[in-house]
Amino acid sequence: MDIKIKSLNVALPHLCLEHNGKPVLSGMVKLPVAEPTYLHPLGFDGDGQADTKHHGGPDKAVCVYAQEHYAYWEARWQRELPAAAFGENLTTEGLIEEDVHIGDIFQAGGAVVQVTQPRQPCFKLAARYKMPEVPVWMQDTGYTGLYFRVLEPGLVQPDGMLVRLTQDPAAVSIQYANEVMHHRRDGEEGLRRLLDAEALSASWRATFTKRLAGSTTDTNERLFGK
Repeated sequence: MDIKIKSLNVALPHLCLEHNGKPVLSGMVKLPVAEPTYLHPLGFDGDGQADTKHHGGPDKAVCVYAQEHYAYWEARWQRELPAAAFGENLTTEGLIEEDVHIGDIFQAGGAVVQVTQPRQPCFKLAARYKMPEVPVWMQDTGYTGLYFRVLEPGLVQPDGMLVRLTQDPAAVSIQYANEVMHHRRDGEEGLRRLLDAEALSASWRATFTKRLAGSTTDTNERLFGK
């Protein structure tokens, strides 16, 4: 599995977007770097998030997006997209959602990283392109990208490679995780399969646990009454 890092992108939060007529502080608009950049447990040097409640943290230290999807969006939106168009830290070639799994571990230069969850698009992507439908479109296509946690910090080359060291034995793909989250695929079975993925991020685990509890309650009420 040859995975190329096409660009390594960073930005600190700044007033770079507008939403409902107001400026928005965001680290969404990132720029490629030319030099090796150190990856810490919370992200790259020179990178940051404005909304640390919903973005960043150990489970979402690195945002990754496939260059393969750029052509689709450029054709759909009838526009040329800039580098790091989706606010990703790593733009890659050879790493798409159906082929990578929760828990897969990769070598990225001197760092070691692990897949934790799909990227969940937010309103800031919509604000960037002035199209409120963007997050839903990304969910519907499954072209969401994904997140890494950092197992071992280290320097990452902007033109380097991602080498898969281990594939998680449960083989729960990012594509499947998106389908369970956004399209309720496989009902309780799908929820349990995701929850059995040990490397799943804490935030998605909490969401699925809550959803499973509600699903189980509904089933019991149908079977036994309130």
